[in-house]
Amino acid sequence: MLAGQLGRRGVTTMEDLDLSIVDDRTTELWSGLVPVLSDYIAIPALSPGFDADWAENGHLDRAVELIVAWCEDRPIPGLTVSVHRLEGRTPVITCEIPATSGAEAAPPVLLYGHLDKQPEMEGWRDDLGPWQPVLEGDRLYGRGGADDGYAPFAALGALEAVQASGGAHPRCVVLIEASEESGSPDLPAYVEALADVIGTPQLIVCLDSGAADYEHLWLTTSLRGMAAGNLTVRVVEEGLHSGGYGGFVPDGFRILRRLLDRIEDSEDGRVLLPSAWVEVPPETEAALERATSRVGAGRVAEAPLTPGVDPVTGDDPLEAMLATTWRPQLTVVGQDGLPPSARAGNVLRPETTLRLSLRIPPHVDPDVVLAELEAALTEDPPHGAQVTFSDGAGAWGWAAPPTAPWLEAALQRASDRFFGAPALHFGEGGTIPFMAMLGERFPGTQFVVTGVLGPHSNAHGPNEFLHLPTGRRITAAVAVVLHAAAARR
Repeated sequence: MLAGQLGRRGVTTMEDLDLSIVDDRTTELWSGLVPVLSDYIAIPALSPGFDADWAENGHLDRAVELIVAWCEDRPIPGLTVSVHRLEGRTPVITCEIPATSGAEAAPPVLLYGHLDKQPEMEGWRDDLGPWQPVLEGDRLYGRGGADDGYAPFAALGALEAVQASGGAHPRCVVLIEASEESGSPDLPAYVEALADVIGTPQLIVCLDSGAADYEHLWLTTSLRGMAAGNLTVRVVEEGLHSGGYGGFVPDGFRILRRLLDRIEDSEDGRVLLPSAWVEVPPETEAALERATSRVGAGRVAEAPLTPGVDPVTGDDPLEAMLATTWRPQLTVVGQDGLPPSARAGNVLRPETTLRLSLRIPPHVDPDVVLAELEAALTEDPPHGAQVTFSDGAGAWGWAAPPTAPWLEAALQRASDRFFGAPALHFGEGGTIPFMAMLGERFPGTQFVVTGVLGPHSNAHGPNEFLHLPTGRRITAAVAVVLHAAAARR
C-alpha cells in the first residue's frame, strides 16, 4: 500500500488522509517497538552533566548507533540519516525526509527529541531498575524510554503513517540530541552548524513533554526556566568536637537555614525574589481553568504523597496547576559535607554545600534571577561566615505563540479520533532549553509540544515508565499534524 499511494496526489485536504490506515500503521509500528526500546533502556546513556567521561565510556555512542540502525532500516523514500559530531560535544542525529509530491513548496517541519538520560536515582522497586527494561501490561519500565527515547521512533513512525495513508507532508527534519538532560549545552552550536539542514521551519514538534492524564492529547503551552547554583557555608578550618565547641562556634546548617529564609518563605514556600515573578496571562489562566474543569489537577494530583502530607496548594486544582507552571519554586536537590547518618560523628563540620534549583516562570530572565539570588545569599552573612554561591546556571522558560487555526483544527481532529476526547492545553513545570532557543530564533514558527509523561510515569525518578498506548496515539496525532502542515488549512 505504501508504494502504491505515495505521490498519487498533490497537496491533499485533511479529508484525504485515511485515519483508519494511520490507526493501523501506528498500531503495527508500536506492537514491534518494545524490543528496540528495551535495548535502548538497557544502555546507561547518562547525560554529560552526570558522566564527565561520557566519551570514553561510550554509552551515548551506543545509544546513537542503536537509534541510527533502526532509522536507516525504515521504508521511507529519500530518507537520509546522519550523525554529526563537533569537537568536544555530544553527537546529534538528523533524519532528513523530502516532501511528498506536491508539498515541496510548504516550509519544513522540525521534529525534536533527545537520547541522553538522567542518573539512576534511588527508590526503584525491587523487581525494577533504571537499566533493566520490564514490560508490565501497557507500561515499559526503565530509564529514558518515556524521557525521551521513544521520540525518534514516533517521529519516523508518524511519517510512515502519513505516506501509507495517502497523505502529504512537507520536508521534515528529525533532530535527536544527546545533552538535553544537562541543559542542552551542546545544542546551540549544532543548530548553528546545521542551519542549512534545518532551514526555517513553519512548525516545530517537540516530543519531550508530558500529559496530565492518558485520556487526552495534551499540548504544552509553557515551560518554566531555571536558575541553579551551589550555596556553600564555611565556619571553621577543620572539623571540631561538637561538645567542646558547640554553642561557641556557629553551626553551618543553622546559617544555611537563615540564608534560605532570605529567598523563600519557609511557611508556604513562596519565593521572595521579586525578579522571579511574572503576571500569568489571562488567556493562559483560562486555558488551565478549562483543563482543570475536566481532569482536576491531573498528574499533579497523582503525586505519591506520604500518608498525612497535604499539598501546599490545598484542594484547589487550578492553584495546583498554576503553582507548578507559572510560579517560581525552590528545591534543594543535593548536598555536600553532610556524612551519612550511620557515619555521623559528633562533629561541627567545617563546610556544607547545598545545590539549589529555582524554577522560574516563562518570560523571566534567568541571569537577573541568578544575580539577585547570589546577592541575597551572600551579602552580610550571619556571624560573618564565609558564604559563596558558585556554579550558577540559568535557562529561559518558554511560552507558545497563539496556535494557528489550521493547526488547532488538526490537533482537535487527531485527539478526537485517537484519544476519543478533545485536546487540552496546559503548562509544564520543567525546562526544555531547546524550546526557548528555537522560539527566539524562529519567532514566527508554530509549536506542538507534547509527550507521554503522564501520571506516575516519574521521569527523573525511580520506576520511570513509558505508557505504550499513549506513545502510539501521539504518533498517530503527529501524522495528522504533518499532513495538515502540507497545506496549512
